[in-house]
Amino acid sequence: MQTSLRVIRAIIVATLVVAPNAVRAQEKSLPQQIADVMVQLAGGIHPGLRFTHTKGLVTTGTFTPAPEAKSLSRAAHLQGAAVPVTVRFSDGSGIPNIPDNNPNASPHGMAMRFALPGGAYTDIVANSHNGFYVGNGDEFLAFLKAIAATTATSPHPSPIEAFLGAHPRALKVVLDSKAASKSFANLDFYGNNAFILVDAAGAKHPFRYQIIPVAGVEKLDSATAAKQMPSYMFDDLRKQIAKGPVRYTLYAQLANPGDQTNDGSVVWPSDRKRVELGTISVTKVAPNSDALQKALAFNPIILTNGITLSDDPFPILRSAVYALSVAHRR
Repeated sequence: MQTSLRVIRAIIVATLVVAPNAVRAQEKSLPQQIADVMVQLAGGIHPGLRFTHTKGLVTTGTFTPAPEAKSLSRAAHLQGAAVPVTVRFSDGSGIPNIPDNNPNASPHGMAMRFALPGGAYTDIVANSHNGFYVGNGDEFLAFLKAIAATTATSPHPSPIEAFLGAHPRALKVVLDSKAASKSFANLDFYGNNAFILVDAAGAKHPFRYQIIPVAGVEKLDSATAAKQMPSYMFDDLRKQIAKGPVRYTLYAQLANPGDQTNDGSVVWPSDRKRVELGTISVTKVAPNSDALQKALAFNPIILTNGITLSDDPFPILRSAVYALSVAHRR
């Protein structure tokens, strides 16, 4: 409990740091403005549920580090012994009953918590697209506002059309999201924000997470996708886990000198060195998944010795918005 309180205090401080001028002017902070538009897009408040990535399922399993992981980081979960993990899979959007094959349900989410010695933990927050819509909080707020301002009768170019026309990386995410995924077991996830691995000698390695399904990535054609049940991905995940572990390989994609680390919408070239950190084995659906979803507060700035923040501003912003969502849920 003391650890949780310290984390919450740190997040509240982060909320104030993100937009100090707005706070001093007694205006809403940037995180609060983002949260407000998320609630608007979700059709209002859904008591006890997240503002976004509302529809989800909590699972458990283990993470087994790869031998080369400890050469990059002194983090406890990368040193050799397997550790327990809690993994929440989710649809995008704040609509609780959104169909899994709806383009607005993608990018899907994967949030993961590694249990560390002594009761500590560290988190990863990832989604199913390599590259985020935008690189900073002001642009993200503008993106959400453009969606909210667009109606079926909006003249062309509508607010969202105008935004996407000026932001080709955001347009790419939207277009890529049209193809429905076959299964969570065949979906790749990316931590689009850069962090830094710190090794035993203190050397720093800027990186981004990549989480690749061992079963391979598979999409559905539009005709097949249209025939699926509203929760087909979650139903399939339950069936897959009942047959045996659903596995993903966790990688660190390392930055080359000069690669941009402060903008998650900029995708690093695929030729960048990628080091395997280990294997995630999802083995069980949490029997109390619904209750856990209300209680769990995954957070990208909950790190551990051996992993630090980079100059990317988004993890702190995400943390601040998540804090508002957690306060609402609880």
